[in-house]
Amino acid sequence: MDLDELRALLHRHARPDTTTAIEDVLISKVEGETEPSSSMSGTVLALIAQGAKHIALGDRVYEYGAGQYLIASVDLPITGHYVGVSPEHPAVGFGLTLRPAAIADLLLRAGPGDLPPAGGGTPSGLAVSAASDGLVDAVVRLLRLLDEPRDITVLAPLVKREILWRLITGEQGAAVRQLGLADSGLSHVARAVRWIRDHFAQQFRVDEVARLAGMSASAFYRNFQAVTAMSPIQFQKQIRLQQARLLLAADPTDVTGISRRVGYDSPSQFSREYRRQFGAPPSLDAVRLRA
Repeated sequence: MDLDELRALLHRHARPDTTTAIEDVLISKVEGETEPSSSMSGTVLALIAQGAKHIALGDRVYEYGAGQYLIASVDLPITGHYVGVSPEHPAVGFGLTLRPAAIADLLLRAGPGDLPPAGGGTPSGLAVSAASDGLVDAVVRLLRLLDEPRDITVLAPLVKREILWRLITGEQGAAVRQLGLADSGLSHVARAVRWIRDHFAQQFRVDEVARLAGMSASAFYRNFQAVTAMSPIQFQKQIRLQQARLLLAADPTDVTGISRRVGYDSPSQFSREYRRQFGAPPSLDAVRLRA
């Protein structure tokens, strides 16, 4: 596993905004330990070449470091931070946005017996594994294209397909394959996740969202818990609080108005849950964010 070249490429091409000249390819570089921060995971492959990161999803905690990768097969509200890093030893990592259509295309092209047998049940929306030599090699070859811009248009799609194939046939292949199957349990949950995220401020009944997802209420609740480590109502609360924090960063003076905008009828309940989530009351956290 050639992590040395991977680290060198990531250091050379890291930019403040994480984007690169290759579509869907991201590079992160963090030079100091960070406070836990909340965000949406996106649907991504995240491979760390140096440093380590901790991510919390509901009551689950995931830790991964150099030579390990994380798969997020659903866009989930997570809390994460880097550990054990410094300006002399920064964390660097590679990211690739996972597109269901690209995964579905590879599944259709696979021959009989090319894919591992399907596992039972619905996988978690997050999973961590050790990267294989083949996966790291493919990532290195993709990043080398940043030094040869004229080759990106033709060669980058080919190498990205190889990376997806390594994932599909790897240890976390069950979750990645379900991302490309329109009728998988994970895809049904992802449909519900998108609906809750788009309508986070309104009240809903779980059986109504289950119907939107195309599942019975009992199967939906069970699968939603398996994927997100949260109940649908807990998931909604996470989205509400994250959105409130973004709004407060822009306007720290309107705590009550923002609490209503994100769906809270009671400002005191909002303040209580906000403090439990972020470690400070909304007004104080807003000032800290702006600073």
